[in-house]
Amino acid sequence: MTSFTVHVKDGAPLQLVPERFSLGGALFGPLWLLFVGAWIPAILLGCAWVAAVLLVPDAMLPPVVLALAWFAGLCGRDMRRWSLARRGWRAPHVVVARTEEEALERLLRFHPWLAAGELKRSAA
Repeated sequence: MTSFTVHVKDGAPLQLVPERFSLGGALFGPLWLLFVGAWIPAILLGCAWVAAVLLVPDAMLPPVVLALAWFAGLCGRDMRRWSLARRGWRAPHVVVARTEEEALERLLRFHPWLAAGELKRSAA
C-alpha cells in the first residue's frame, strides 16, 4: 500500500503525489524535477551535480554521482511536495491505496466536493 498526499488549490486541478521512491528522480535527477515543476530543487541538484563533476577527484566521482542519484530518488517526491506548498497548494488529505486510481476513488468517495474540477494525476 502507498500513501498519496492530496494537493489542492483554488481554480487548479487536484494533484496526487505518492510517498515512494522515484525511479524517474533517480535516473533523470534535475530533469525529472523540472518536469514535475520543482524548479528550485532542480536547480540546486543540478548545481550539486556540476560541483561534483568539477570538484570531486575522478576516482570518487562514480560513488558521489550514485549518492546524488539515490538522494534524488528518495527525496524527489518530497521536493515536489515542498515546491507545491511554496506555490500555495494545500495538502489537506492523505489517502492510502494500492494504485493512484484507487486512491482517487477513495478520496472522492469521502470528499465528493473535490470531483467538481478537472483532476490531474501526478507525473511519474
